[in-house]
Amino acid sequence: MSPPQLGPNEGIVSQRPPFIDGRGEIRNLLDVPFTSVAVITSVKGAIRGNHYHKTDYHYCWLQRGSLIYAHRPVGDKRAARRWVIKPGDIFYTPAQYEHVMVFTEDSVMFAFARNNREMANYEADTVRIPALECVPVPS
Repeated sequence: MSPPQLGPNEGIVSQRPPFIDGRGEIRNLLDVPFTSVAVITSVKGAIRGNHYHKTDYHYCWLQRGSLIYAHRPVGDKRAARRWVIKPGDIFYTPAQYEHVMVFTEDSVMFAFARNNREMANYEADTVRIPALECVPVPS
């Protein structure tokens, strides 16, 4: 299965209902090819991103905490589209999309990436950009 085309819910990924029986629950998060999975912890106020990937895409699943996520196509001068991400949400960053994450609580997030994330590979595919405006919602 290939990554989704961006549509009306651009960025947020719909999830299938879980399989539930007497033993518990199985929640299939993604059915997409990827070669890297990372667990990323972030403290409240941390900012991650302010870059784009030439060829890589990634999905992120927030296990705990909260963040503001924003993205826009490379070169687009309009304001980045933004979302408030809550535990259990999955969001998608396509290749060639500038993106930023501003953590509004201490958080644990899983990142599922298409490309191998060995540091040399990651840096060769990543282009740093000036900070995207992503003002956190007041608490």
